[in-house]
Amino acid sequence: MPSLILRLRPSNPWAVDALITAVVQAAVTIPFVVPRPADAPPATWPMYGMTTLTVLPLLWRTRAPFTALLCITAAGFVYLPLEGPGQPMPYSPVVAIFSVAAHAGLRQRRFTIGLGLPLVAVAVALKTNTAREYLFSYFLFGMVYVLGVLARTRQAYTETVELRAAELEKARQVEAERAAERERARIAREMHDILSHAVSLMIVQAEAGPLVVRSDPERAEAAFDAIAGAGRDAMVQLRRMLGVLRDDPSDGSEPGGSRSPQPTLAGIEDLVAAVRRTGLSVTCGVDGDPRPLAPDVQVTVYRVVQEALTNVLKHADASTVSVRLTWTPDGRLGVTVENDTVDDAVGAREGRTGAGGGRGLIGIRERAAAHGGTASAGPGPGGRGFRVAVDLPVVFSSGSERSEVRS
Repeated sequence: MPSLILRLRPSNPWAVDALITAVVQAAVTIPFVVPRPADAPPATWPMYGMTTLTVLPLLWRTRAPFTALLCITAAGFVYLPLEGPGQPMPYSPVVAIFSVAAHAGLRQRRFTIGLGLPLVAVAVALKTNTAREYLFSYFLFGMVYVLGVLARTRQAYTETVELRAAELEKARQVEAERAAERERARIAREMHDILSHAVSLMIVQAEAGPLVVRSDPERAEAAFDAIAGAGRDAMVQLRRMLGVLRDDPSDGSEPGGSRSPQPTLAGIEDLVAAVRRTGLSVTCGVDGDPRPLAPDVQVTVYRVVQEALTNVLKHADASTVSVRLTWTPDGRLGVTVENDTVDDAVGAREGRTGAGGGRGLIGIRERAAAHGGTASAGPGPGGRGFRVAVDLPVVFSSGSERSEVRS
């Protein structure tokens, strides 16, 4: 019953208190309607009216529990000398004591205990004055008060849990929004890298095509094939990326079934070969002993090289570019892309454009930082050319990931 009341109270406390009052009123009415012994005083309407006065204050049991208890106690002592029908249990005082323990403040609860215990003794003395009655009355008083305290504690615990759940839900929503922002930033970086690289290759080849279309038709044809290849590759990668966003299991298709795998270290050779077809001399080398690398780190290395080569095509007047992967014994991977830009102003412009005017070098730094690495960009050795260097730790999140990469 108390738990049911606690669940119903938030919706309509007046209705709950009225229901409890009606139930108690029905209970105290029973002795007035059943036949009484012949030698007992008759039950009169004034007696019934006084009994009702001990019940009506329960209508305010949750809003003013201590006041309701005082009114019920006063009406009960007025009823004692009338010698009306007795009750098998003091229903109204029981409910009032429970309400004080469950809803009243600390001072009112202490006052109830300090005043209630002597009043219980006085009431028993005026009625039967037997040891059995004293024992039962004090037991009933203590039991009801403890139940009220437990109800108040449970209500406080429930409110705390609900508050905590609301805070966790809010935190979950905030984290979901942050995750969405991070995902949007990642997709923006991926699209920048894909489109920037493809468009740069297409522009270089398109500019070279008309110059050789008459003098060297085969070279012009190769340039146009390179343009088409760069466009197709960009479309495939964009389709794969957008497919991640549009996956719908309800359409019966395999999630990710039509998408090609993410780029890996093995794809760097193809990337370099595509740039070579623009007429730029690109070398690619590896120092140290290569080790298995997590898939997401391989994507980062590929994108770093792709972005650095794209910047060379767009901003640098270079003739040769060097791409080098360096595996160190202490478990790190260095990625270096250098060009031989002769004009220092062009090299400086390349650094400013990537770092301030676009997402190029910013994206490289963000990718490196996401894996606990560092990135730097600036003039090459001796102040000539331009150099992009990234240092990454070779770390696996689990043993199964290492096994997956090795396989």
